[in-house]
Amino acid sequence: MLKRAIAYVFSALLICGGIGVSNSFANGYRNYIIATGKKGGIYYTVGVAISTLINIKLAKDGIVTTVITSTGDKENVRLLKDKKADFAILSGLYASVAYRGGDFKDKSRGVFYAVAALWPSVEHFLLLRRYVRTGYILDLKGLRKRFLVGSRGSETYLSTKAIFNALGIKIWRDLYPVYSTCNKSMKKLVSGEVVGAGAIGYPPVASVKELFSKLGAKRIVVLNFSSREVRKLESKYDAWYRYVLKPGTYAGQSVPVYTVAQSNFLVARRGLPQKDIYAIVKTIYKNLQFLHSICKSINFIKLRNALKGLSVPLAPGAIKFYRENDLTYYLVK
Repeated sequence: MLKRAIAYVFSALLICGGIGVSNSFANGYRNYIIATGKKGGIYYTVGVAISTLINIKLAKDGIVTTVITSTGDKENVRLLKDKKADFAILSGLYASVAYRGGDFKDKSRGVFYAVAALWPSVEHFLLLRRYVRTGYILDLKGLRKRFLVGSRGSETYLSTKAIFNALGIKIWRDLYPVYSTCNKSMKKLVSGEVVGAGAIGYPPVASVKELFSKLGAKRIVVLNFSSREVRKLESKYDAWYRYVLKPGTYAGQSVPVYTVAQSNFLVARRGLPQKDIYAIVKTIYKNLQFLHSICKSINFIKLRNALKGLSVPLAPGAIKFYRENDLTYYLVK
């Protein structure tokens, strides 16, 4: 059973137009459900921040929201399809594949629109330096060593599997997979049980940061992606884009790393009033200081990043706001 986390700030509702608890759902109030992730996780944290902002700013206009927890992307898509959620947070890869049909066998074309990019999940493919040939991701071809690909079903595993598929890196032929959580993965790298690992997150990723502090940049590297490799990913999944890890992101990292990232973004179920989607998007971007105070990942939420990495079509209400703010050019895909 889904655990519902009511994201209302009742005192704020009282301030915003004198709304009391007893009539919060009366008089035409539209209570939108936002599906997030596990309580305490980044999906949940960002979802609660957005929900709280909406409730403070838009309750006077009849728009309120409730956050619900879920197991993540797969359940969020199902909730949208079953009309048990109105908005959800999805990863770019899962949204792209689910929307178009593919590896996840969850065809959801026509079920949801994109609303706004929230934060990037940046790919970190780590390799012990003694196994590095070129410094690029294809160094993993022909490696024939034990490599950590994440725990089965995790975001790291799904992302790693998709990237390997697009670039022709074969598990069991080019490398021998080890399935483990991120924290355990880094311990195995430090001990030498494996020679590399995949990790994903908003930099600096804590486990990667710890790894660099223990091994140092002379012993471990983050592999680059060439422009050709990025184009291959884009043509296969339309979910990744170029992302540069600036020097100093990790201890001893003296040069930029040209990797890739996928956006985690807010989506809306089709059939919602577009004027409400417009109001919600406008509220998010007119109140960024509030959101940025909640979580470091939300610092990425800026108008100039609003369309970065979106892998499904935009909601008309969102398009209206972006056009009003001179982002029309970037709407052409």
